[in-house]
Amino acid sequence: MSTGGDNSLRNPLKTARGYGSAQSGVRHWWLQRVTAVALIPLSLWFIGLALALVHADFVSARAIIGQPVHAVLLVALVVALFWHGALGLQVVIEDYVHTHWKEIALQLAVRFGAFIAAVACIFAIARIALG
Repeated sequence: MSTGGDNSLRNPLKTARGYGSAQSGVRHWWLQRVTAVALIPLSLWFIGLALALVHADFVSARAIIGQPVHAVLLVALVVALFWHGALGLQVVIEDYVHTHWKEIALQLAVRFGAFIAAVACIFAIARIALG
């Protein structure tokens, strides 16, 4: 048996050390699942709300959306939707964009775009809810 440079008896953990945390993706994975599960009842509620507003006039639709329960659920839907979307796009970018500077630029664009869109939606909901 050779003693110089033979790594076949080395523990795989020893070889993997220094290549990052094994738990770095766990938080991301859980956030994707939590936002997906949150989107199920929120989406069903939103579809019901949208169907209820199909034949409503502007004043009654604004009054319904302005109710605190509906406004809070709309904000929750917006936050979960944009957060889930940004997490999903992050995975796509990490998997398919192999140029480092393009990956960073796209990640920043996705996060900034999701943040701005979510803030705009929340501002609109607040404006309707507060009159």
